[in-house]
Amino acid sequence: MRFPILSFLSLLFACATSAGAQTKEDSLAIVNAVWQTRQTADGIVHKRAQIETLYQGCQHINLVEIPRKRKFRFGIGSPGGMKPTSGIGKDNEAIAALNGSYYNMKNGSSVCFLKKEAQVVDSTTAAEFDSRVTGAVRTYKHKVEIMPWNIDTERAYRGKKGTVLASGPLLLQDGEICPWDECSESFIVTKHPRTALYLTSSKVVFLTVDGRSPGNAIGVNIPELAHLIRVLGGCDAINLDGGGSTTLWMEEGEGNGVLNCPSDNRKFDHEGERSVSNAIFVRK
Repeated sequence: MRFPILSFLSLLFACATSAGAQTKEDSLAIVNAVWQTRQTADGIVHKRAQIETLYQGCQHINLVEIPRKRKFRFGIGSPGGMKPTSGIGKDNEAIAALNGSYYNMKNGSSVCFLKKEAQVVDSTTAAEFDSRVTGAVRTYKHKVEIMPWNIDTERAYRGKKGTVLASGPLLLQDGEICPWDECSESFIVTKHPRTALYLTSSKVVFLTVDGRSPGNAIGVNIPELAHLIRVLGGCDAINLDGGGSTTLWMEEGEGNGVLNCPSDNRKFDHEGERSVSNAIFVRK
């Protein structure tokens, strides 16, 4: 399956210049990619593409599209320690799950703000604010919201409904590329496996781009990730924890349900899933 070309052609030149070194050829590679597509009985769609020449190398991309008009419930699961994204998804009877935000790999605690209803579970560390946290995800019943976030927002936040998880950086707001001048330059420009959540007018989309596997998937930097999502039709988008944490799981996925190729086992397969502190999920 190819994404509709006409709906994206008007974005090609703008996207190629607004996110740094991305080119018209990159935009065309995304638009012309052949995507393997599978739809569940619930109307959720999984798409996968391996694009041989995108952002100076081969990219392996997976995304799960959830229709916003259907009665799905979104949430953020945190097991109180570390657990694979697939396990967090299964614990919450999810249809699909995406790894969440940054965490302390020694004790499993989130290093980003996490609030469930009226309870603050974790706060964002100064180091995270200094390097990459500029946004947050809020889930409440059937809704997902992506919003700007900083230390003043966190101190003043009093919302008692739903769950809020800080992360970042923000990638897109209202279809426009976000600034990253307050983020760590090395984090922004280095290619890694990446995880993102983005919204269109009609869908919530879970996205992973694999990396650290030369010849199969080299990964992307933040400008490339923003460019990819913009060409795919994203309006609002946020980067989540990447690297070895990058995992997209689906209940109806083949084998262990992991759709992408996590890099933690240094193999290009579906078995390298890392335990994480939290995950974003969707269920009926």
